[in-house]
Amino acid sequence: MNIREIAEIAGVSTSTVSKIVNHKDESIAQATRERVLAVVKQYHYRPYAAVDSTQSTWRIGVLLNDCIGADSTVDGIIQAAQKRGYSTLIFNSFRHENQEEANLASALSQKVDGIIWEPVSRRSFKRLEKRLTVPKLTIGPIGDDPYAMLPYEQASYYLTEELIRREHTHIACLVGNGRRTTSFIKGYKRALFDHGLKYDSRLIHRAADHELITHISSHEITGIVSSHYRLALELAQYTLHLHYHIPDDFSLLTLRNDTSEPLHYPGSQEISAYTMHSADFGAYLCARLITNLEGGGEPAAAFGQDFHLDNDHTISGPPRAKRRTIVVVGSVNIDTYISVASLPKPGHIVDSHAPFTIPGGKGINQAVGVAKLGQQVSLIASVGADSAADYVYRSLAKEGINTSGILRKEGQDTGKVFILVDSEGKSMTSRIAGANLSLTANDVRNGEQLFDHASYCLIQTVVPMEAVEEACRLARKHGTRTIIKPFFSSHLPVRILRQCDILVPSESELDQLCPGPGSQADKAHRLLRAGVNTVIVTAGERGCTLYTTDLKQDFPTEPVKPIDDTGAGDAFISALAAYLLEGRTMEEAIRIANRAAGLSLMQEGVISSLPDRAQLESSLQMRS
Repeated sequence: MNIREIAEIAGVSTSTVSKIVNHKDESIAQATRERVLAVVKQYHYRPYAAVDSTQSTWRIGVLLNDCIGADSTVDGIIQAAQKRGYSTLIFNSFRHENQEEANLASALSQKVDGIIWEPVSRRSFKRLEKRLTVPKLTIGPIGDDPYAMLPYEQASYYLTEELIRREHTHIACLVGNGRRTTSFIKGYKRALFDHGLKYDSRLIHRAADHELITHISSHEITGIVSSHYRLALELAQYTLHLHYHIPDDFSLLTLRNDTSEPLHYPGSQEISAYTMHSADFGAYLCARLITNLEGGGEPAAAFGQDFHLDNDHTISGPPRAKRRTIVVVGSVNIDTYISVASLPKPGHIVDSHAPFTIPGGKGINQAVGVAKLGQQVSLIASVGADSAADYVYRSLAKEGINTSGILRKEGQDTGKVFILVDSEGKSMTSRIAGANLSLTANDVRNGEQLFDHASYCLIQTVVPMEAVEEACRLARKHGTRTIIKPFFSSHLPVRILRQCDILVPSESELDQLCPGPGSQADKAHRLLRAGVNTVIVTAGERGCTLYTTDLKQDFPTEPVKPIDDTGAGDAFISALAAYLLEGRTMEEAIRIANRAAGLSLMQEGVISSLPDRAQLESSLQMRS
């Protein structure tokens, strides 16, 4: 394509084309100039005499300092450049100054007409700016133009203000690493200041981790603004796994990019978000640079966009009422099950087969039982500083249990239990208590925030009595009802009995607590007179009996063929607490708990035998 052909297509003389491409077009009308340039760009025409750097290449460079990811800014730059007849060279320095220097040299060697530049650092900006021989538009927080930045600060300000308008005063900021972090935090802080709220650096979180969950569970945080949609998704999934409900437990707002990324994971809710118009921003940057290169046009106006929530699914006012949860204080073990034809007798050896190992202990069993029935639950316990503890943490996380109250104890091993089960489902157990014996009153106090939102506290006497007593004290302080399992305990101090709302001994455990003559009813009333509010005596396959000061009621069960009876008591207590939590009467909850215990008898192991909500509800419907 030569100058004569360009002139013919544009409908002008060759001298007019020459003046325009050589920037000597002061006397030429703007419309003519634009028409000629459009043809020149379309056909990528360059004069044969273009041997110096003043001739246009119709090419611009884009130097980024980090990965854009799902951001569509680059898409906007490319689309706008192509529309104006320019091609683009894209470089990424990945936050390395040496790479940035090499990228700049490469762009200049390829004779770009101008550069959109996002500097890596102020130092590199000052050093490399001197080498530029073409016009530039510097973008990002290090740039010299406040309009050459996406309005992250403004977006963060408005997101925070959305929560403040809904009466939130405990607002956290969840941020990831990237180009928007500094601006996002600045907007969050400015919104708090403008509305008279105190800024606390501890409310800046870099990940959806245990620390953030602890703040949510204690209501130290009622709302969260997130700089990245991906972070918000991770938090939503994590809290859903722990049985938190958004926005009932906390509100969540975030930014999202104008891409095709999904608004939520399958089966979860959409997150309330502002959409950043990144592609429009990229087009704005390109238009500014090209206007500067070509001249003759009006300067581009400052980039701006309106913000509005895409939806309000995850935003509401702060939680007004205490969230109904359950806290468990008890033991953590690694259980090894061994199947035998019959339980061994003194001086005899029995053959075994098919041993298997799973997390166990009364604390874990009841916490998992509650979680399987769809309730939010946390566990306070001690484990060792060993690989078995890692196994425990991973297993409980899969069950959605809050493990912030489980403490590692240096120099200790996680508890171990060996369980022999015969062909009739009868069992014999040997225990190595390990770290369970090191659970102290202070350990329980460290988890006090877990009581603040708990309606029930499940306690077993397999941990030191000082921990049991402290759990009872904290439960009373926070208005939490206690359900105590006196697991083969020969004595419970009166100060504990007086703080026990529901005591659930088996027949043999009742005899240990109240040795000597007397009927079951006599012994149950002895405990009631000591201060216990309700006693439920379990009798295995025969059901249970409820005792209060003015009531005795038997609750028989339907006969089942037991395979393993080790989990029945934990299944009973888990279901009792879960359904009392939902507002069922004591009688209704006991009948449901009886059925849960019956279901557990028909499976081997404890964790595997604990029924989930669907199994239990289905079984109840079949027998209604």
